[in-house]
Amino acid sequence: MATTPTFALPAGFLGITRGDPAARFVVAGFPFDLGTTNRAGARSGPAAIRAASRMLVDGDNPAVWRDPARLDLADIGDVAPALGDIAASLARFEDQAAAFRHLVALGGDHTITLALLRAQVRRLGRPVGLVHFDAHLDTWPDNFGQSLAHGSVFRHALDEGLVEPRRMVQVGIRSPVAREIHAWTTGQGVTILDAESVHLSNPAAVAERIRAVVAGGPVYLSFDIDALDPSQAPGTGTPEVGGLFTWQAMSILRRLGGLDWVGMDVVEVAPAYDVAEITALAAASLAWQYLSLFE
Repeated sequence: MATTPTFALPAGFLGITRGDPAARFVVAGFPFDLGTTNRAGARSGPAAIRAASRMLVDGDNPAVWRDPARLDLADIGDVAPALGDIAASLARFEDQAAAFRHLVALGGDHTITLALLRAQVRRLGRPVGLVHFDAHLDTWPDNFGQSLAHGSVFRHALDEGLVEPRRMVQVGIRSPVAREIHAWTTGQGVTILDAESVHLSNPAAVAERIRAVVAGGPVYLSFDIDALDPSQAPGTGTPEVGGLFTWQAMSILRRLGGLDWVGMDVVEVAPAYDVAEITALAAASLAWQYLSLFE
């Protein structure tokens, strides 16, 4: 439990000042938004998430009676992009991320996940399963003529063999999408749990479905904050109505312990569009909940 008022804690995630890249769990920021197709601003996401995380240091996570801050955890700061260059930025992110034992990445737009998945495969020597929370499929072949952008991340990941398609599940999908893109995605073997199906089910059943899909190997979590409804997370570049509520996402995630998790990211927080820091707090809470899965 913190002995300093939350507003006076250091700026690291959960107030952490340790910057050891060899820690078991490493938090790093990726202040990058060159891949956005609507509203920019996610480059400011890491700082906002860290600031909001100071609300989470008053004790244990009561769902599991664990305090993530007691893990072998470090915050190494931000990984600088190559200014104005998407491909060079991804190469830089991949090189840095491959060195960490277990990375919790704070975005940044969703384009960064391509670099992080490349780093995982480079480190593990095999593709991973994927739990992907989002409003969007992100499997478009290009974004207005640009192949490297946040709407094409998982097209690249599947084409490059970074992800095992039959161990990939997308949760919260609801945005407008070309029918052929949806068909291509399911045709690869990807499981889609759209937002309405989550609302009509319950967190325990959704978690069991996710577990059934991704079991049997290493698993990566990518959480686009626009998986949440704009009433819960307005501070994002591509909001879509009808999304998950924060309690649903937290409840699903806390039921996913015991999987072979190898890393996660939370992306697309754009604080310029936020209200009372609720988007940043949601993102920080999701990373905190993820870390609470470990002892």
